[in-house]
Amino acid sequence: MKQAVLAALAAILFASTDARAADEALIAAAKKEGSVMWYTTLIADMMARPAAAAFEKKYGIKVDFFRGDSSDLITRLDVEGKANKIQADLYDGTSGALTLKKAGFTQQWLPDIAARYPKQYVDPEGAWIAASLYIETMGFNTDLLKKDDLPKSYDDLLAPKWKNKLVMSGSVSAPGSGGFTGLVLTSMGHDKGLDYLRRLAGQNVAMVNASARVVLDQVIAGEYPLSLQILNHHVAYSSKRGAPVGWSPLNPSMAAMLVVGALKGPHPNAGRLLVDWLVSDEGQSVFRDADYIPASPAIKASDPTMRPDDGKFPVVYFPPEDLDRGTPEWAKIAAEVFR
Repeated sequence: MKQAVLAALAAILFASTDARAADEALIAAAKKEGSVMWYTTLIADMMARPAAAAFEKKYGIKVDFFRGDSSDLITRLDVEGKANKIQADLYDGTSGALTLKKAGFTQQWLPDIAARYPKQYVDPEGAWIAASLYIETMGFNTDLLKKDDLPKSYDDLLAPKWKNKLVMSGSVSAPGSGGFTGLVLTSMGHDKGLDYLRRLAGQNVAMVNASARVVLDQVIAGEYPLSLQILNHHVAYSSKRGAPVGWSPLNPSMAAMLVVGALKGPHPNAGRLLVDWLVSDEGQSVFRDADYIPASPAIKASDPTMRPDDGKFPVVYFPPEDLDRGTPEWAKIAAEVFR
């Protein structure tokens, strides 16, 4: 019995030492590379710069980043990959993961902490792990509207009083007309959903050729009273800084995941280390402090009600592969319906 206990303790000690050695080896290899290039969809001043600064301070590895929407980054990586000159060492986004994996641009690697994450937040083939939850809801100007007067259902949006008062990003990504179209078709069924979208288009929904963040800024400025398909953590960030803005869910709202993955770039070890750090408790705390919703179950959001489980509102989850498969059709339908 005593020998069995000692053997078990030795095995635990060996496993712990081996894991620590692997971490130290990754850190050493990353430091030798000296820098890392990050293709990110995160708002630069809100999240990307604070995260880069914290990582640089911890490891002494220079972080360069290029910021763009998911579709912009995937196009950029496709061009680089076909020329065998991928410049980025990691990427993040709500879509494009399947495209990058099929093209062979991603490393098949996950940090150890992935074992603590819910299964749906981790790619079984090791191409990505969720770093943040993106919850798409309505955003409204609190100087122009009271929360009690807001639509509670999709049918409420069809009321005459909302004609010419709704706005949405024309982006094909999840926080835009493409994502909204996918949510409606998925939750209502194709035929019923398509009929609803056509009726909603009769409300003269303004389509802005910009990101959902830019559209939300226009709502804050009073150009529109109510926006569909904004990110509720963007509202939390702006509201804390005094902006007249609030958010409210529809039934259901859309839930997507911002995922991060290491790429086959010029600094593969530094790319892995930054992925590891972004989903660690330390990195997830930076997401929280920037009012993003951490994916880690160990780190609560700055406003827990932004999460559907804590806020008690219904959502439909869209993994990145589902977004990749559905977006081409949703974008086509959105362009036809809301033209």
